[in-house]
Amino acid sequence: MKVAFASSDNETIDQHFGLANKFAIWEIASDQASFSGVAEIEHTSDYEDDKIDARLKMLGDCTIVYVTQIGGPAAARLVANKIHPVKSKGDEKIEEVVEKLQNVLNNNPPPWLRRVMQK
Repeated sequence: MKVAFASSDNETIDQHFGLANKFAIWEIASDQASFSGVAEIEHTSDYEDDKIDARLKMLGDCTIVYVTQIGGPAAARLVANKIHPVKSKGDEKIEEVVEKLQNVLNNNPPPWLRRVMQK
């Protein structure tokens, strides 16, 4: 599954969803994980009209998005688009979160994670 991390440096989760200009994208499975690139927000007229929609379009094939903060309306729009937002504790290392996520996948994933994995 594809997982996005709101990050300014591609190493830590350190950005608010609505303020993040780029997201580190990882492909994660129970037995392997790899960094697949960076998705950057393009500042167009559409972006100015709806910053949340611009992020939704960019992250549409992701299953989970890790952020430090996210507003209620933005979280609701992500969920409506079958993307699960997860609040990080702040400044967590992406590689550590990837390892934790793999451990959960290998053991007994919670129901919400089983559902999003089937996306």
